[in-house]
Amino acid sequence: MFPLCALFCALVLICFYLWRGTMRTELKKKISKSSWPKFNVRKWLNLKNSNDKFHSDYSIADGWLMDSTNGLKPSVVPLDTLTLRMFVGTWNVGGKSPNQPLNLREWLMLPSPADIYVIGFQEIIPLNAGNVLGPEDSGPATKWLSLIREALNSNTSEELKRNYYCLAASKQMVGIFLCVWVRANLYKHVSNLKVSCVGRGIMGYLGNKGSISISMTLYHTTFCFVCTHLASGEKDGDEVRRNLDVSEILKKTKFSHSFKALAHHPRPPETILDHDKIIWLGDLNYRLAAGYNDTHDLLKKNDWQALLQKDQLRIEQRAGRVFKEWKEGKIYFAPTYKYLFDSDQYVVQTSKYKEKRRTPAWCDRILWKGEGVEQLWYVRGESKFSDHRPVYSLFSVHVDSTRKKLTPSMATSNISRSCSSRPFTNAALSSSSCFAKVQAEEQLLLLTTTQTCEG
Repeated sequence: MFPLCALFCALVLICFYLWRGTMRTELKKKISKSSWPKFNVRKWLNLKNSNDKFHSDYSIADGWLMDSTNGLKPSVVPLDTLTLRMFVGTWNVGGKSPNQPLNLREWLMLPSPADIYVIGFQEIIPLNAGNVLGPEDSGPATKWLSLIREALNSNTSEELKRNYYCLAASKQMVGIFLCVWVRANLYKHVSNLKVSCVGRGIMGYLGNKGSISISMTLYHTTFCFVCTHLASGEKDGDEVRRNLDVSEILKKTKFSHSFKALAHHPRPPETILDHDKIIWLGDLNYRLAAGYNDTHDLLKKNDWQALLQKDQLRIEQRAGRVFKEWKEGKIYFAPTYKYLFDSDQYVVQTSKYKEKRRTPAWCDRILWKGEGVEQLWYVRGESKFSDHRPVYSLFSVHVDSTRKKLTPSMATSNISRSCSSRPFTNAALSSSSCFAKVQAEEQLLLLTTTQTCEG
């Protein structure tokens, strides 16, 4: 049960924002007065409703269907290990919706097309009181999905047949958004899709900070993708809060499975660390343990290696306080935060923004854990859309495609699937939205649907 003292603090916080008038104007547009009490009691006390039954933000309107009579059909599967290319990208977009034309193809298709795309965003909506405490705004997520689909599938008609990409799963929690795309010929081999959200924001509970994790099995290899936005701040000791966020996310992220699925061997993964291959991406918010003057001098010299000696994430990792035994590629690119919007200038480099000065840092990171993962690229993009630069990596991953003997429970748990080419709508994302401060224990969602495809 939500502690009474925390509930009291929440009510005080709400009254404060109401007094300032920030929530009233925003929430009046989103929900009626009659629905306000019921909605917020559910949201703040973490109660489920009937919309929390899907594993992702796809809705029936966009083609989630289940064929209960369709078991696993025999098919010819290569008896060896596949080597696939996986693109992983993360971008804090600073609360800006992509209303202006954005061509993501240059970002997503370099150096060459991949087989799997894992793309995470932070702050796809402004992190104000109305968005954190009120209903979820899925409009920007819909726009980002459409831009990604356009970038991935803007091939010629002949290439389209070979290289069409399907959306396997997507999920939003306030400003955090994660989506996974796979090549069409791989989509039918994806199974056991699950999602888990952990809120780590206000009072350690709300969803303005936290994680979205997507679990999936490709052939017989399990993957977990964890998109996070960790605690902000660059005061001494703020790195401890980020370490705690990581620890709590690892502890509270749980993936549910039916009793039948749990009965067979191997058991489906239930936690992040149970998976064969894990990718952790996002705005981890680790800063530099350095003063402004020293940092500015090193920035002018482009001396990234000297700056990285002061990187909090690497310091904490070496000390064994966070991400022990996780890997990160070598960084040969400039700090990704904090830039002036639509500029190549860091905020620290201009006297006009002294009240907003931030030490430049590598806030945006990609780490991994597991065997059979080789990083080929680890670079940043140069879009000026946000005060962060996007970061992306290309991996070579080994996937076990060997056909194993299936038990009856395994056969019935796999459903053949194909992917949709329909355009995205707001309804497609809002029907099963993850409430802002959802904890992992409340996100034990069962996959009972499959997605159909046209064309």
